[in-house]
Amino acid sequence: MIHNTHRHYLRGTHLRGTCLAAMLAFGLAQAPAALAAPSIYPTGVTRYDPARAYNSYVLFGDNTNENDTKTYLIDMNGHVVHTWGHAGFPTKMLPPRAMDGKKGVIGVEISHEKSNGIGIIPGLPDVYQTKEIGFVGWNDKVLWKGGTAAPDGALHQHHDWARLPNGNVLALGSWQHEIPDFGKRVMYDDVIYELNPKGEIVWQWVTSEHLGELGFSDKQLAMIHNTKLLDYFHINDMEPLGPNHWAKAGDTRFAPGNIMISARNANFTAIIDRKTGHVVWEIGPNYPARNLLLGADKVPGPINQISGQHDSHMIPEGLPGAGNILIFDNQGEGGYPPVALNPLGGTRVLEIDPAKKEIVWSYTGRSSDMPEWSFYSPIVGSAQRLPNGNTLIDEGTDGRVFQVTKDGAIVWEYVSPYQVRVPVAALPGRQPVVGNLLYRVQAVPYDWVPAGTPHAEKPVKALNPADFHVPTSE
Repeated sequence: MIHNTHRHYLRGTHLRGTCLAAMLAFGLAQAPAALAAPSIYPTGVTRYDPARAYNSYVLFGDNTNENDTKTYLIDMNGHVVHTWGHAGFPTKMLPPRAMDGKKGVIGVEISHEKSNGIGIIPGLPDVYQTKEIGFVGWNDKVLWKGGTAAPDGALHQHHDWARLPNGNVLALGSWQHEIPDFGKRVMYDDVIYELNPKGEIVWQWVTSEHLGELGFSDKQLAMIHNTKLLDYFHINDMEPLGPNHWAKAGDTRFAPGNIMISARNANFTAIIDRKTGHVVWEIGPNYPARNLLLGADKVPGPINQISGQHDSHMIPEGLPGAGNILIFDNQGEGGYPPVALNPLGGTRVLEIDPAKKEIVWSYTGRSSDMPEWSFYSPIVGSAQRLPNGNTLIDEGTDGRVFQVTKDGAIVWEYVSPYQVRVPVAALPGRQPVVGNLLYRVQAVPYDWVPAGTPHAEKPVKALNPADFHVPTSE
């Protein structure tokens, strides 16, 4: 008999749930696909092959609950080994070499200001109201903070930040102001600030000043200027380029220090020249169509329709695929006008050769012998290339984090148990909606945290969900 606390389910052919010791005897099995997520589901580590996985800690934070923000560090068996009372948008751990040898330092939101009444979604806390960001140590004490030098005394940081080699910090913020050609209304204008160690702004880049450089037609620009979306582009990624072989070969578009950005609402990824501020490389906003009814994607092959993407970044030197660009292609609604999405499709992770503008590797549900729609996160999500060539993927809306090999084998999988407020519009008379959404996750090497921090690497076998049932009451 299966105890009623052992609730498992399958979406596609992969298990989501806590593989408890009593269940391990059932071993590996293939199971038919269940095509919808149930209302009751398990959490924790569902499968784990230490021999094929890149073994590390995994970091994620929640800053959606204003009175209970928290960051979690888990090991490969899902044990929480450390927490902080701060979280960021996103939370990221800094390598010790960047922090004078200090281990366990994370970047987070330091202070939050009251909403000015202009929210992205009515009835929800305005996540664009970050006042200051900063770094906190292993003991949760603030080591640095900055942001009050921004317009109106608040950084309005969102979606991304990065520490530069010179010790300064890049922050993606929201400048809430009236923009020419958008009418008499306050818009959310994405802006990049560079802050020095004193928190002073020493450089900035404003999106609305570069609309003509991003590949939109006159008709599309007119749609943008008349959009009902205050957050008209929703830039959700901002990553400075590091050393790479393209730049070493003389391609200045990819010079270290140039900045890659990604806009969910507008379906483009671009690189900004740090010296001039001009856009020097882009993909989108207009892509060739993609239709899975006519055939599967061909990889390697030309880039086809990307939509609503997140976490566009160049794979750093020293990792497999270095110099290529990794994109979490949500296949969520986006574009001016909104692009057609595939009825049989799902989310995909793309690795792109930026010189050829060609897809050289991808992960979809089909990569793990499942339907494309078995892997789908219409918003949020991330992907990280790991030192052994695997890729860590955050299927954000379902709170599912998993690690795949180059061939698509799932070698580690975890479902978050932490419930947070999710970004859906409020309904009159109804409670706020909660779920286990994860915006972004990060694999953290063991030696980035203080010595003696525990971790476990016990194998967890994938189980056949068809064998598990919640018993009826006697």
